[in-house]
Amino acid sequence: MLLSPLIRLSRNLVVTTSILFLLLANTYTTSAMRIVIQRVKSASVTVDQKQVSAIGPGTLALVGLHHEDTESDLQFCASRLLKIKLWENDNGAPWRQHIKQKGYEMLCVSQFTLYGTLSKKNQPDYKLAMKNVEAREMYNKFLDMLRDDYEPSKIFDGKFGEMMDVGLVNDGPVTMVIDSREGMISTQTSSMPLSDSDKNT
Repeated sequence: MLLSPLIRLSRNLVVTTSILFLLLANTYTTSAMRIVIQRVKSASVTVDQKQVSAIGPGTLALVGLHHEDTESDLQFCASRLLKIKLWENDNGAPWRQHIKQKGYEMLCVSQFTLYGTLSKKNQPDYKLAMKNVEAREMYNKFLDMLRDDYEPSKIFDGKFGEMMDVGLVNDGPVTMVIDSREGMISTQTSSMPLSDSDKNT
């Protein structure tokens, strides 16, 4: 027997509220690795007036590590970074191909300031960012994951812990954010049981 429209609406609101709660809870309580990815025509890193890396078409990835991140966060972001479809296919359809399909290059730059917050005096605070020694180890593991799943010669890096001049030509512009929290939200919401109204539709 189908439920009345009023009961169906009520139960749908409960499900929607539950999903919103999960989103908000993850936003404020869950650690997450964060990457700002830019589709580029070219990008480079210079340290002490010496160029240490340069790429042609591909992606520039600014990589931020939260102090509670684990290897699961690394794995999620590495997979998403290599699979994100930022380019058109051979027929000109946009958002159809990822970096591996295009054979393009990637430049990763460690970026602890992605976890900066502002104090009441508007001064940056980086207490949420992973500390230097652990961050270096985790960042190198992240690079290894990318190289294991793609051509190692096409994964480039800046210079961890150094003052870097990062140059790029953003193609589009196209800029997106990858957050390992997305994977946790997806797992939680997909495991929620269907309401009776959903089963009857």
